[in-house]
Amino acid sequence: MNVLITSASRKASLVKAFQQALTEEGGGKVVAVDTSPLSPALYLADEHFLVPPSQKPGFLGTILQLCEQLDIKLVIPTRDEELPFFAEHKGKFAKIGVFVMVSEPATLEICQDKMLFVEFCKENGFATPKRYESENLPDRIVFPLFVKPRRGKGGRHTLCVNSIEELDSALKQVPEAIIQEFIKAPECTIDLFSDFSEKVISVVPRERIQTFGGESFVGKTVFSSVLFREAARLATKLGLIGHNTIQCFLENDDVKFIEVNPRFGGGAHLGFAAGAPTPLFLVKLLKGEILKPMIGKFKDNYFMLRYTEDLFFDLELLEYRVFK
Repeated sequence: MNVLITSASRKASLVKAFQQALTEEGGGKVVAVDTSPLSPALYLADEHFLVPPSQKPGFLGTILQLCEQLDIKLVIPTRDEELPFFAEHKGKFAKIGVFVMVSEPATLEICQDKMLFVEFCKENGFATPKRYESENLPDRIVFPLFVKPRRGKGGRHTLCVNSIEELDSALKQVPEAIIQEFIKAPECTIDLFSDFSEKVISVVPRERIQTFGGESFVGKTVFSSVLFREAARLATKLGLIGHNTIQCFLENDDVKFIEVNPRFGGGAHLGFAAGAPTPLFLVKLLKGEILKPMIGKFKDNYFMLRYTEDLFFDLELLEYRVFK
């Protein structure tokens, strides 16, 4: 079985995790693609190619052809912007025997539109940080407040404001701003895996201790029955499949959801190491195995300390391999 990881970029740990999963399940190759030859994860894969950007007309044909020629059975999109594209064309891949790990378009729209996500949570009984309307702020509003864009990722354009003057300035800077209360409780990321019928298989919460650019670089696993329950309930209501990254605050057993990224996150390998190797789960599912739920079966208080590694190349060894 061969696996294709798109927008490989710096996702070295994800490439290695799928290589390990394939080795354990009888073999196969991990193929990585990206638009840039300077993406380090390309050179850790078994094969790699440069492809057009996902918004270009030639992208679909290139990826379909690549899947057929290299006998790809599983595609893992990793970039938010390409998820709707793969959801739209999922059927075309299925016709050639390829499964794409992506949820349905309606699910993606809710996850990628933070306003829709807040409304979805309200309608289905999930707590979120209190939201304020910019044109109808209470007279005695309590600062600080948190301002974020309706659509965005990685903490871009997010601001903490401490006065009405700072709020006015933030509303001019942040596109389609959402105003919410500022929560001082610990922020958690939950790596949740559901099978292809939307049954939740594993839930691994981790506390975000240190972050950089929206990604967790220091974290630890957290055993919490309320996080297990609420995350599984949210995933079921949303109809999530595969690996998903759920962000929330946990305050005195009160879970307040922030957002869902329906893809692998940057710190997902903490969950792999703690006992929930979701790349292995995907390979097993594609081989026809039925997975039993293993919620809560992971190492608690297991720490992750991420660091960077360097790759070095002479110019002639830096491969500019465009797939044709």
